[in-house]
Amino acid sequence: MSRTITPPPQGSPQAVQNGETVLSHGLKQRHLSMIALGGVIGAGLFVGSGVGIAAAGPAIVLLFAATGALVMLIMRMLGEMSAARPSTGSFSVHAETELGSWAGATSGWMYWLMLCAGVAAEATAAGTIMHTWVSFIPAYGWVAIFMVFFCASNLTAVKNFGEFEFWFSAVKVTAIVAFLVLGVLGILGVFGSAPGTSHLTGHGGFFPTGAAGLAAGLLTTISGFAGLETVTIAAAESDDPSRNVARAVRTAVWRIAVFYIGSMAVVVTLVPWNNPKVATDGPYVTVLDQLGIPAAGTIMQIVVLVALLSAMNANIYGSSRMAFSLVHRGQGPRFLAKVTRGVPAAAVLASCVFGFAAVIAGIIWPTTVFAWLLNIAGCSVLVVWSIVGLTQLKMRRRLEREEPELLSVRMWAFPYLTWLALAAILGVFAVMAGSADGRQQLAGTAVVAAALAGAGHLKQRRDRQAALSS
Repeated sequence: MSRTITPPPQGSPQAVQNGETVLSHGLKQRHLSMIALGGVIGAGLFVGSGVGIAAAGPAIVLLFAATGALVMLIMRMLGEMSAARPSTGSFSVHAETELGSWAGATSGWMYWLMLCAGVAAEATAAGTIMHTWVSFIPAYGWVAIFMVFFCASNLTAVKNFGEFEFWFSAVKVTAIVAFLVLGVLGILGVFGSAPGTSHLTGHGGFFPTGAAGLAAGLLTTISGFAGLETVTIAAAESDDPSRNVARAVRTAVWRIAVFYIGSMAVVVTLVPWNNPKVATDGPYVTVLDQLGIPAAGTIMQIVVLVALLSAMNANIYGSSRMAFSLVHRGQGPRFLAKVTRGVPAAAVLASCVFGFAAVIAGIIWPTTVFAWLLNIAGCSVLVVWSIVGLTQLKMRRRLEREEPELLSVRMWAFPYLTWLALAAILGVFAVMAGSADGRQQLAGTAVVAAALAGAGHLKQRRDRQAALSS
């Protein structure tokens, strides 16, 4: 059942736009493009992808291509909805409007949980790197420094966040482009003998670990793309939300696909997939060492640190805006609604506190509480994507009927590719159910999703009863 939110008078202290308190509009198009990259290009690409290569072998390239295609469809759906109805809550707002409060609460809070867990994981990894360089400060001390710094930066004007993310992402993009150039030169034999296809077809062939390896690698590739949706959240704080989100979505997806697929193709062509250094040192460091690049390990440690801090910054931003939007729709505690100089200060603080609490949990209960949190966070993106697909099916038909002029971005081959994306997500769930670890992730995620959906459904019933009695 659709729900209409009536804003207070525009002259009030908390004027509302699209059902939400108006935030500042300090982001520019260049910020949005880099925010899209910043949220998704983190340690998962530079280090974590090595685990996927070790699991699937050279076939990791096909897995990233398939996952990239799915992400492209999801982002096209998000682009269509966000260009038509820009909102700080993005897909959560659209889900609530089209499907009901249960869908808005489930997708919104699960996304918030995913981003906050990401903040904890990134801060922990960044603290570990800094501790190896400056050992008299413990790793958790560096974590505290990073959390305070990025919390403070996100409490200032949003344009400051945008500038941080722009330059952080610029470093990452430069590093990836340089890696791809060096990798292609290595494949051509500039740094020694050309490897040809020896590493692609040798060492067990292109599919050395079979279906089990593909299944394990699939989960790694999916988690690598999580966070790209933040650009549709940030668009609402730009000077021209509809136009900017359309452009950002169009460009960000293919750039990331090139970076991920291109990087993996270079790695598995230049080094054996079963080289233990690929998983332990990371694929980028292994390839640069293979090419004889001086100080490859140190260079990549710096790049990984920047990637971690960038993703941490973007995730604090995205989680705070999502929490802020949920609260203003009555889906959370009202104290998170406080806005200071166009910034949702209370939501920023809450997201940082939760992230730091998760870091503490990782220190005290690394194999129980923290592992459980990361498992749920890793599966949450699939729940969010499922709701995005269902929402787009309904919203597209309504817009075509009522406001076709708002469809400046259109999903390709609607509704067939939307249904194909939903079928692919169901396929991923089925693959996860085939392993013990996957079933554990699914069970924990199902409990959280059911609790959120139940709370949202109760609110939906209360709203309906209030509307009937008024």
